[in-house]
Amino acid sequence: MDFTVSVYKQLLHALIDSKYTMQTYAQLVHDSTNKSIVLRHDVDKRKENSLNFATIQHQLGIKGTYYFRIVPESYDEKVIQAISNMGHEIGYHYETMDTCRGDVGNAYYEFCKNLDKFRKIVNVSTICMHGSPLSKFDNREIWKKYDYKQLGLIAEPYFDLDFNQVFYLTDTGRKWDGDKVSVRDKVMEGRLIENEAFLKTRFHTTNDIISAIKAGKFPDKVMMTFHPQRWTYNKIDWCEELIVQNVKNIAKAILVKQQNKSK
Repeated sequence: MDFTVSVYKQLLHALIDSKYTMQTYAQLVHDSTNKSIVLRHDVDKRKENSLNFATIQHQLGIKGTYYFRIVPESYDEKVIQAISNMGHEIGYHYETMDTCRGDVGNAYYEFCKNLDKFRKIVNVSTICMHGSPLSKFDNREIWKKYDYKQLGLIAEPYFDLDFNQVFYLTDTGRKWDGDKVSVRDKVMEGRLIENEAFLKTRFHTTNDIISAIKAGKFPDKVMMTFHPQRWTYNKIDWCEELIVQNVKNIAKAILVKQQNKSK
């Protein structure tokens, strides 16, 4: 069974045994090491799963980056502080173009208000958009008018990560090659990957990734995006996530097909 906490631990141990350095996204921006992994976690819901992930990493002496939404299913000051106290990076998983129904001015105002809310309890230097796949609004559109770096933020991965230097993997769609059913969690148009090695590199399961790491066939610099609600010990939660995600994948595949037709 994939997407269990046991498999996640196996992945971490494989990375450690293969001498990868686990960096936060902020650390990668400031000083990238030659063989490094950014363990990025988008905390969409089931925040206690993210706390479990953070604890596992802390026990292994490694750090990750955790992006929290402002909604009750994600935002919890005690959880955020606990993860930050372990040395992990906290960021804002923003979605204000969606919540403000495309009103850019209101979206920016709400973004600033929410950012201040985070910064009252932890340091925040990077942000990352929430995909909101079923919404017609792209949360990144806010930055066509405003500049997040004017707010003391140093980076947003969909704008500032060089995808030709850092290989990008995400468990979106509950698989590691789910780009065909990914509406927004992928490289943006205008920032196409030209790295031929990256274009040929595909993984479907977490065990595929682990095998590549052990065989020395995994890229040297990688951002791996996890949605911790998908990873669990609980069989009921695991089955529920599997069913819900399969339904979502059908809906997202239709959306992606419609988007491609309109281009």
